[in-house]
Amino acid sequence: KNCITMKAVILAAGIASRLRPLTDTTPKCLLKVGERCLLQRAFDALLQNGFREFVIVTGYRQQQIVNFLEAHYPALEVTFIYNEKYASTNNIYSLWLTRPYVDKEDILLLDSDILFDPQIVAKLLGYGQADALALNHHTLGEEEIKVIADNDGKVLEISKTCSISRAIGESIGIEKMSAAYTEALFRELEVMITKEGLDNIFYERAFERLIPQGHSFYALDTTEYFSVELDTVNDFEQAQRLIPSQLY
Repeated sequence: KNCITMKAVILAAGIASRLRPLTDTTPKCLLKVGERCLLQRAFDALLQNGFREFVIVTGYRQQQIVNFLEAHYPALEVTFIYNEKYASTNNIYSLWLTRPYVDKEDILLLDSDILFDPQIVAKLLGYGQADALALNHHTLGEEEIKVIADNDGKVLEISKTCSISRAIGESIGIEKMSAAYTEALFRELEVMITKEGLDNIFYERAFERLIPQGHSFYALDTTEYFSVELDTVNDFEQAQRLIPSQLY
């Protein structure tokens, strides 16, 4: 694949308490499904799609993540950012910490707790809209980050709490952002975190606050490709059974 200049931003600071005892001694992203751990799968998918610059936010058991990446990808350009407040903050704060490295740049943002087909990244990169998120149409519950969009696929609401009946699907946790979007995003995060103290919420709240300012994502349907978020021990056990053979 041709190299691309877009940076990949991976958030991997969380404790994943709902995955105990699996995460008692290991960060979630280093848990294995099939032959490879989630982090290796993410890096392989990104490399396959031409990414060559990586920013990763670590927290819980961060040295294991550093050691893993240095052992498996010694030649890669990886910027490590340590979220020392990982135990008391949510992913919005980890995202905020990336500002010095990716403000006003094109990025692909991904959560480190998803198992996904690399074709999802390819489809997002090839999609004509500069600001887009991957969307999965399946039965929705309380737990998913749900998306409500207009007829053009432009996102109007994105949260766990928005109406299940009006939602068109789940945001799987991979977003493509233009430089104009990240500039607006970090401006909004600055207000939310430094002025309003909103450091223990999901970053999707910032996405919602940008919508009336004229910055929104287009939802790209990637249901045809496998993806699953791994939050619980049951999720992991199911993923081991459901993972398609070509991803094993």
